[in-house]
Amino acid sequence: MLDIKLIREQPDLVRQGILDKGYDPVVLDEVIKQDLQHRQLLVETENLRATRNKLTKDQLEEGKKLKQQLKELEPKLKTIEEKLLEKLNQIPSPPSPLSPKGKNEKDNVEVRKWGRPREFDFTPKDHLELGKLLHILDFETGAKVTGSQFYFWYGDGALLELALTRFAFDLLGKEGFLPVITPDLAKARYYLGTGYMPKGNEAQTYKIENEDLGLIATAEVTLAGKHADEIVADDKLPIKYIGYSHCFRQEQGAYGKYSKGLYRVHEFTKAEMFIYCLPEDSDKYHQHILAMEEKIYQALGLPYRVLEMCTGDLGAMAARKFDIEAWMPTRGEYGEVTSASNCTDYQARNFNIRFKRKSGEVDFIHMLNGTAIATSRTPLAILENYQNPDGSVTIPEVLRPYMGKDKITPRK
Repeated sequence: MLDIKLIREQPDLVRQGILDKGYDPVVLDEVIKQDLQHRQLLVETENLRATRNKLTKDQLEEGKKLKQQLKELEPKLKTIEEKLLEKLNQIPSPPSPLSPKGKNEKDNVEVRKWGRPREFDFTPKDHLELGKLLHILDFETGAKVTGSQFYFWYGDGALLELALTRFAFDLLGKEGFLPVITPDLAKARYYLGTGYMPKGNEAQTYKIENEDLGLIATAEVTLAGKHADEIVADDKLPIKYIGYSHCFRQEQGAYGKYSKGLYRVHEFTKAEMFIYCLPEDSDKYHQHILAMEEKIYQALGLPYRVLEMCTGDLGAMAARKFDIEAWMPTRGEYGEVTSASNCTDYQARNFNIRFKRKSGEVDFIHMLNGTAIATSRTPLAILENYQNPDGSVTIPEVLRPYMGKDKITPRK
């Protein structure tokens, strides 16, 4: 959430940030109104408490009156505090001045490209055709057992997913990231506080009935919650995690030929980078996360482009964000495979995560996250880019030690 002081002192700045992100600024007006009411009621309550504390034993009747007044005021104060907090959580993080302005994904800015899309001398198959031919990917059984957009990996398909995850963990472990396997469930405080209840009713989280729990959409949720309500010494920063989890999303995105198969699913496995750092270092570590993502996709030999998200495509939490899109041959275009977000102190305020400088000053920490590997779209890109005329798929060189072979061929 935002610092209420920023809203009080620079409401026009906050309003512009809300507009730039494509949200309705009416929520700001409601927060300003409720904040004023809250402060007035708080002053009134505190004055009554102070007066009561000064009463002598001879002023019992006056004490009873004050007690009754407080009994009436305190529930009102609690109610308006809850309403204020609810509305405050609906105001998005202001975009960074470095983020390009724009309304939607069409206004995102291409930063650079790496690699050249492969030119095939045969008609390439899509990943669903390849998955069926190689007997490694099965959406039909996934639909029967669980529902649409769920799937089974078999044989070398399962090993490919494991190889990708292990490769990312090994690479990032050498870069100072601590490997973590997190729970796949989190309390509402954490999936709400990380933004996995987006605009409107487009909830991404599968909630557990009669429980304060939901299936996480990413390890960002659990890694962000790991240090909730803590004060971290500045000499312990940065803290760098590479987290492993299954991810569950009730996405209601666009469907059709470009979203079929592995491109848009309800469950997948992901390796997620997460960094806690000093405010003055967050831009540097944002670039560090992006560099790690590029290092991974260059090692995999997948052509890609880097996009910087415009203000209207940042989402609620991020102040600045980059995506990597890998080339997907049968789509004939690039498709998103990673994102890297600088959420500054927005999530830290939600979770009360602070740091302490040697001077004794305490302030909110900065938090960043980025995808290392998502084992749905990355295998899609590998299968389609590395396919051969006979339907076999050459395994990227960096994954061969993990799979013990250099090619995926049909199982006999």
